[in-house]
Amino acid sequence: MTRADWTGLTGGIDLVATDLDGTLLREDGSVSAYTVETLAQARAAGLPVVFVTGRPPRWLPVVVEATGHGGVAICANGAVLLDLVTGEVLRSHPIAAPVLDEVVRTLRTEVPGIAFAVEWVPLGDAAQAPDTHFAHEDGYRPRYPVGAPAQAPDVRDLTRDRGVVKLLARVVGGGHDADSLLDHAIEHVAHLVTVTHSSADDVLLEISAAGVSKGSTLAVHAAGLGVGPDAVAAVGDMPNDVPMLRWARVGLAVEGAHPRARDAADAVLPGPADDGVARFVAAVLDAPDRPRSV
Repeated sequence: MTRADWTGLTGGIDLVATDLDGTLLREDGSVSAYTVETLAQARAAGLPVVFVTGRPPRWLPVVVEATGHGGVAICANGAVLLDLVTGEVLRSHPIAAPVLDEVVRTLRTEVPGIAFAVEWVPLGDAAQAPDTHFAHEDGYRPRYPVGAPAQAPDVRDLTRDRGVVKLLARVVGGGHDADSLLDHAIEHVAHLVTVTHSSADDVLLEISAAGVSKGSTLAVHAAGLGVGPDAVAAVGDMPNDVPMLRWARVGLAVEGAHPRARDAADAVLPGPADDGVARFVAAVLDAPDRPRSV
């Protein structure tokens, strides 16, 4: 498709939604001083910049520290709305226990070697006791260190009385890559849940309640601020970003984005190493039709 020049898409934007990893954050999780300053300028000007991420709440405190940003974030691919300042979960969309049970049974049958983990709604301050909101099956191998989470042979033994906001399913070997596993899972369980992935390098499914996505929760949050899709720009780089890229009037991928994100986007921004999101936000603040703060 022919894409627009992103510099021509900055007018009339009242909210910018941005993914974190691979989009705003550099590979090491850092941001530049320019990005920190631009986010501060957006807050001062009353322009909401909303973090919309696949990360669970327990992974957000380090982002707040790196960016100095406040407000709210949409976490776990839309399943959680989080206050970045207090760590309070403002809204959540857990997967119903019978649905989780059916999804696990179905994928266990359809995908040999699959193993599961869960993230659930944290109680109290999300910055405290981070490892207590994650658990996994004995056969699941976390990609990153997570302390000593609870384990069991079957993930369903770890979910009782917990509001599971994300079911994770990883396969090591078995002939699948990230995209083929996603397509296979969609074929079998998309009538029950929302399935996506956020990394082409990891054969990992990220599963939320049916109808829950970055786009769905962003739409509700924006509406609460009196902002419709025509005044929103969304930026991302992976398949889990596609719903919000399609919902917003201006959908932006970053350089190096997954083909599915690029196909959903209207234009391509520079990547995080070149401060693409911050450059877009700065241009929105400078747009001729942007009201100036007094």
